[in-house]
Formats: sequence, structure tokens, C-alpha cells
Amino acid sequence: MSGAALVAGARAGSANGTASAISVYYDHNLFTIHFVEFSPTAEQALLQHNKSLNFIYQSDPDLPGGQPFISVIDAIPTDGFNPIWEEIQITFTAGHTPRQLFSDTEVEAAFDAGEITLTLTGEVYWCPVVGPGPNH
Repeated sequence: MSGAALVAGARAGSANGTASAISVYYDHNLFTIHFVEFSPTAEQALLQHNKSLNFIYQSDPDLPGGQPFISVIDAIPTDGFNPIWEEIQITFTAGHTPRQLFSDTEVEAAFDAGEITLTLTGEVYWCPVVGPGPNH
């Protein structure tokens, strides 16, 4: 399957344009990305054949006070960027209060300290960075 066909398949079943835009952190800075999941077939092909996927770190439970966890990405254009991302789920371990992490370096440090676990989800997204985040 060609890259164009994979992206077309990713867009076909989900919202396009601003409806798919979310804010993410990269090295303490907010950026806006489009966040569109590939079809299960495309996800499997990408995981098997694409060795240059970037990672998007997400935590599904809200932070204390009901604030959402803002996803963290590990690259932007000019820093090893590929618009195809594999989701890694962050889970805070017992005894550690969920908190916002702001960079992949902070994610790695929290993992090394035993504060979080990281789980590959097998979900793959098309996530081009489209600009600075709000209040940037």
C-alpha cells in the first residue's frame, strides 16, 4: 500500500481539518497537530514495515482536578520528524499522582524512576504538526 493510500485511508473514517486538531507538548512548548488514526490494516502494515515511526505519549485518565493530560510528542519538523506516530500509553504507578509531563525526556525520566509504565498500544496515527499551540 502506498503512503498516499495509507493517509487517504486514515482520513476516510474520521474528522478532517480543524476537527482533528489537538494540542501537544514538545520540549515544554505547545504545538498543534492533526490527530487521525489509520485503519487497523494500515496500522499493522506501518508497524511491520516503517522503522522510523515517532512516538506520541498519551495518558487517558485525567489529571487531578479533572484537567486532561496533554499528549507529548518526541519530534517536530527539523528534529527527526515523521508525521506517522505510534501511540504509547502512560500509566502512573501506585503511589504516584498523575501529573503533566512536558517532553519525551521527562517521560523517559518518569519511566526510569518507576513513576510511570509505558505500553505500546499498536495504534498508529497520522499527525502532521500544523503550527504552534494556543498561547504559544
